Amino acid sequence: MPWSYKKNNWQGTILRAVTNHFHISENTRLRDLSEEDFNILLYGNKDAQYMISEDEAEQIPVTLRSKTGAVWKYNMNWRGAVGYLQDKYKKTQSDAVRADTEKYMSQNPCSECLGARYKKEVLLVTVHNKNISEISSVSIFEALKFFKELKFSQKEELIAGRILIEIKNRLSFLENVGLGYLTLGRSAATLAGGEAQRIRLASQIGSQLVGVLYILDEPSVGLHARDNTKLLETLLRLRDVGNTLIVVEHDEETMLAADHLVDIGPGAGRHGGEIIASGTPQEVLKSKKSLTAKYLRKELSIEIPISRRSMKNKKSIIVRGAREHNLKNVTVEFPLKVLTCVTGVSGSGKSTLVEDVLYKSLARDIMRTLDRPGKHNEIVGAHYINKVIMIDQSPIGRTPRSNPATYTGLFTPIRELFAQTRDGKSRGYSPGRFSFNVKGGRCDNCQGDGQLKIEMQFMPDVYLPCDICSGKRYNSETLKVKYKEKNIAEVLDMTITDAREFFQNFPEIHDKLAVLEDVGLGYIQLGQSATTLSGGEAQRIKLATELSRRATGDTLYILDEPTTGLHFDDIKKLLKVLNRLVDAGNTVVVIEHNMDVIKTADWIIDLGPEGGDGGGKLIVSGTPEEVAKYHKESWTGKYLKEVLSRK
Repeated sequence: MPWSYKKNNWQGTILRAVTNHFHISENTRLRDLSEEDFNILLYGNKDAQYMISEDEAEQIPVTLRSKTGAVWKYNMNWRGAVGYLQDKYKKTQSDAVRADTEKYMSQNPCSECLGARYKKEVLLVTVHNKNISEISSVSIFEALKFFKELKFSQKEELIAGRILIEIKNRLSFLENVGLGYLTLGRSAATLAGGEAQRIRLASQIGSQLVGVLYILDEPSVGLHARDNTKLLETLLRLRDVGNTLIVVEHDEETMLAADHLVDIGPGAGRHGGEIIASGTPQEVLKSKKSLTAKYLRKELSIEIPISRRSMKNKKSIIVRGAREHNLKNVTVEFPLKVLTCVTGVSGSGKSTLVEDVLYKSLARDIMRTLDRPGKHNEIVGAHYINKVIMIDQSPIGRTPRSNPATYTGLFTPIRELFAQTRDGKSRGYSPGRFSFNVKGGRCDNCQGDGQLKIEMQFMPDVYLPCDICSGKRYNSETLKVKYKEKNIAEVLDMTITDAREFFQNFPEIHDKLAVLEDVGLGYIQLGQSATTLSGGEAQRIKLATELSRRATGDTLYILDEPTTGLHFDDIKKLLKVLNRLVDAGNTVVVIEHNMDVIKTADWIIDLGPEGGDGGGKLIVSGTPEEVAKYHKESWTGKYLKEVLSRK
């Protein structure tokens, strides 16, 4: 798959040279090749396989012909398709190329230590029959229990007593911020942003510092309502010992527990930036200007649906025997053409079930991806859908060149429009002239970045606006071409709301802008750098991109925590969009902790009862009302009962 084989292209020419040199039949299927021939194609000739230097390795003659008839002849050392991928992965500077290559890679346990990470000699050292690897592989809950139950002799107590106090304190801090389900040896790369933030918070609590100013950005991300209470207690404890905490947060419970509340608005982006209300929560609640206060006073709210979509005769996709990570051989039914919420406390197995098992299985079978699904027996009903789309919070691009206009496909018709203007035609400009990614129309000084990177020693690199184009990205000749008195740089500087009105006579552009505004992104700029967008904004741009495509129905959309970083009013807009998708005949599955979203769902799948090894079971599935009745074992049901009782 990574080897683009066409008869006359570069890679095809090399492959034909290899098959000719090693006398491998081109017309034989891979499965019918001998093991030796197959290894040559994958890993190269024996010289390459055994890492002989290129000077000593056997050289293969290659003849390359261009379309113009020119001929090049050269010799090369064939390292196989795998060697080609390894070279590509190590040498590239592009994140996109690296991510594409990683599709063909997988992580496997070390054959020597079997994933334990330690030498055999180290594992011989034990404390009460447990070595360090065994302790690292259990959850924080279990590790804390183990250390609390340790009994030492008087001599051992002298050696380990003070160390044991430190261990128990640090494990207790991690448990108190809702991370008891994590294993001690878990890779940092697999942690969610909220989990990493809470680990740092736990380390600060352990340091016992006083007089420190702590700034936290959305610490409740990924937390169930039950765990949110624990987090609040931890924050208040930090305050009570003499520290100051500034918390950026949308969670109602956190706002009401604050000593001082600052509400910024009235809108977002260019429409915000003003202090709307400031004072104690009670003082802010009295504000008539504050949109936040209106939701806190319940003047505005996210309404519970009058009626939910009927489950009668609904087709469904059934996951049978899911047992990846902490899942306990669960069988779960996902009804189609409804809005489903997968709930449960942090670490209960939600992402494992939905992303690792359901999504990866369907993506592999329907979309022919290279995803490796989590362990399960079978998935029934996949034939009822024709497409599965995962809309996560990963960035829409990792460079300043990526922006909402390029990601959504808006930039192409906008450039075509500028090329069709009177000025554009008279100068003979093509749409490519208005791209900042190619030579011609872009500023040569900054290569279309709009800024210059100043490399610093011992300090992070500094970015300054380009002194030639002043951050506009284009040269002066390109900026002379205007549509409605605005050049291409001024258009990219517009907000989505302004651009929608500006392009109202061009449905191809206007309709995509309308969808971006519908998902609550009217305040961002068309050309805003992807690196400045939050995870929630990136996710909503992806959602808008999917919405603006031609609807086919029978599509399964999966979203992980889409309310992250969203205000009450933004959540209301998001729910309208998700329900529009369902009304068009699609299925939406959302992993979520936010009760405003959970209460509006048609169907709930609640996992738990706890996180880590204490979770991974299907507690209850049904409508929100049915789950609320089952609240004795379901944490979600308990909190949902309170929310539904306010109806």
